[in-house]
Formats: sequence, C-alpha cells, structure tokens
Amino acid sequence: MDILLTIIVLILSYIIGAVPFGLLLVKMRTGIDIRKTGSGRIGGTNVMRATGYPIGVLTVILDALKGAGVVWLARGLLPGETWLIVAAALIAVIGHNYSVFLTYRDEQNRLRLGGGAGGATCFGGAIGLWSPIILILLPVGLVIFFGVGYASLTTLSIGLVSALVFGVKAWQGQLPWAYVAYGLLAEVLLVWALRPNIRRLLNGTERGVSWRARKKNKISEDI
Repeated sequence: MDILLTIIVLILSYIIGAVPFGLLLVKMRTGIDIRKTGSGRIGGTNVMRATGYPIGVLTVILDALKGAGVVWLARGLLPGETWLIVAAALIAVIGHNYSVFLTYRDEQNRLRLGGGAGGATCFGGAIGLWSPIILILLPVGLVIFFGVGYASLTTLSIGLVSALVFGVKAWQGQLPWAYVAYGLLAEVLLVWALRPNIRRLLNGTERGVSWRARKKNKISEDI
C-alpha cells in the first residue's frame, strides 16, 4: 500500500465532501446565505425550502456525487483496498457535515464547522460502492419523503437500509463485509448530525415536508 497516496486520497475525500454546493447554489440563485435560513444546514431539504424543488434536487444530486466520486477516486487509485475505499466514503460524509469552508464562531466564541446532515453524500457513497443499491435506496427514500413526510426520517433511513442491503449481499458472498460497516458507521454519523431532529420527532414538533408541510400550513391558515 502506498502510504502517501492513501493520505492524499483521504484528504481529497474530505475536501470534496466539504464543498458546500447548497450554499453556493442558493447564493447564486437568490443571494441568500442558506446558513441563516431555516435549519441553517446546506443540504437539499433546507435548500428546497429556501428556493424550491429544482435547486433542492440539484443540490441533492451534487451532494450525492461527492460521495460516489470519492469512492470512484479511491477505487481507481487504490484498487483492492476495500477498507480504505469505505473510509474515503465516510470521510466525505464527515466533510459535508463539518466543512472547513464553513467555519464560524459560536456564542462562546468557539470555532465550529458548519455543514449538512450528510444524507445525500451517504446515499452517493453507497451507490459508489455498489451501484444497483440505487434501485432500493431511491424508492425507499421517495416513499418516506413524500409518504411519511419527514426529511429527517428519509435521511436516517439511508445508512440503515444500506447496511441491511449490504448485509444480505455480504451474507450471500457477493459483496465485502466492509460495505456493511459503511452503512452502520454512516448511520452513526447521520444520527449524530440529526440529534435535534430526532428530539423533535419524539416530541411531535418536527417540521414536515410534502403533504405534511401543506397540512400544517392549512391548519395555520384555518387558525
């Protein structure tokens, strides 16, 4: 294994993951700083709420390409190094959630790294590892997003469903068990990023999307 090449790939994985496409697209479209709107995250859901579905969907696609892209990069430069390829995908999610390009000071003047929740980048990483998984992840995600009506649940489903699918394929001897670890560790990152949303889901105050958001708006108008 080429140690220098490994370090370069992992650093590039973080940098690619850290590119804030949502922030850039909203800024170009409206001049608004997405970090000061809604949840303050740079992912597709907050972008969608700020600018509408087209820019939101484009953000999701670009964020997913970050995850898939680092897998393709790592696989091309480090063929056969399965665990390093998985590590590159996870580091891209970390880069998206904690971007060096989105540093800020909190109320205690501590340096923080802003970003998103990592769902789309995790989704892309899974596709990069095994492309047919899109035929499972995409329908499941759409059903939860438009059917259940919570973007946070959609995001949380990605790592879990990936781990389950990769687990079945690994048990059948068709994929490496390292892919299962990707799904599980990605889910940990997603849960950590969505802690506030999980609390709101549990107490019934989580903001909905799709029909659930329209229903809430209708109730507000009726009141």
